[in-house]
Amino acid sequence: MTQVSDRIAGLSPSETLAMSQKSNELKAQGIDVINLSVGEPDFFTPGHIKAAARKAIERNYSFYTPVAGYPELRKAIADKLKRENRLDYATEQIVVSNGAKQSVCNALLSILNPGDEVILPAPYWVSYVEMVRLAQGVNVIVPTGIEEEFKLTPTRLEAAITPRTKALILCSPSNPTGSVYTREELEGLAGVLERHGRILILSDEIYEHIHYGEEHQSIAQFANIRNRVILINGVSKAYAMTGWRIGFMAAPLEIAQACCKLQGQYTSGAGSIAQQAAIAAFSGDQACVREMCEAFRRRRDLTVALCREIPNLRFTVPQGAFYLFPEVDRYFGKQIGERIIRDVADLALYLLEVAHVATVGGAAFGAPGCLRLSYAASEENLTEAITRIKNALFVLNG
Repeated sequence: MTQVSDRIAGLSPSETLAMSQKSNELKAQGIDVINLSVGEPDFFTPGHIKAAARKAIERNYSFYTPVAGYPELRKAIADKLKRENRLDYATEQIVVSNGAKQSVCNALLSILNPGDEVILPAPYWVSYVEMVRLAQGVNVIVPTGIEEEFKLTPTRLEAAITPRTKALILCSPSNPTGSVYTREELEGLAGVLERHGRILILSDEIYEHIHYGEEHQSIAQFANIRNRVILINGVSKAYAMTGWRIGFMAAPLEIAQACCKLQGQYTSGAGSIAQQAAIAAFSGDQACVREMCEAFRRRRDLTVALCREIPNLRFTVPQGAFYLFPEVDRYFGKQIGERIIRDVADLALYLLEVAHVATVGGAAFGAPGCLRLSYAASEENLTEAITRIKNALFVLNG
């Protein structure tokens, strides 16, 4: 008899982490694997942020932190939201957590009752589905495609709403597609949500500063739904601080208080040194953010140009984040020797074992015909990796 709870037994492992682990195992065997599966910047944390962390150590920031975060960090976040997003939040509405992932999970555990429905546009980030299940909610998946740039439309949103709908999850810029909602598109969704006053909106904006068009747009800007938006963000992507584990939510006061209560019982506050570093990130010179975004833009352009040379790939040009999400289903059913590419999992494994490039199959994101490539890698590695992919797929084409 198993001693593992049904709650945990029913969860799926993270496909992105699993592929990264397979890549590392091959590397440990001496194989030259280029990892395009991982969703983190390859830059080092900027110097002024590291200096703030060293200063915090010298000043003995070694004690338990407030559950919701240091007041000065929460104020820095509120100032950032006012300055960059023109959003007014009191510090009491902000909860700092151990990464934006915990902020998302806190929110879902705090708002969902068993059987509550959560509308989730697909493709979606892998952990959303599992977090909803963990909170005993029900995922209502709304497929989107290349033709609509993988974005939810007001018509599809309206059709997905039922009397049990409790929340909608949006991610812009998107992981895994790189799609970005415009102000007009968000306004259309807000118009639908205005008519359904019980629905909460969880807006994951962790890729806010990796944006290649006009300024970032948040659905929290619309006054008609503002009091129902749970905004999620953090330092991981914009400041190359994935390992520091600092995320935050800005939410209606009742929800922020509920999340603080929950977090107080199972992790308490985020790390003291990382919080002091985050203050420097939000309050300091933002030139580093712009420089990294420009580097990602160059890598985006390179990746798009190289992938356009590969037959049978269809994709949209990403407007944010650092992922390309091509349709690859035209390679399904291909065979080389005894190896048959039945689905995207087979294709991802083929590219790993034959081309020695790690990617992530789209099934994990609710899009089984697609493949996610991260271009958070050097231009040299991107050129080599996509050349390997092109050659491996050419063999499949026969």
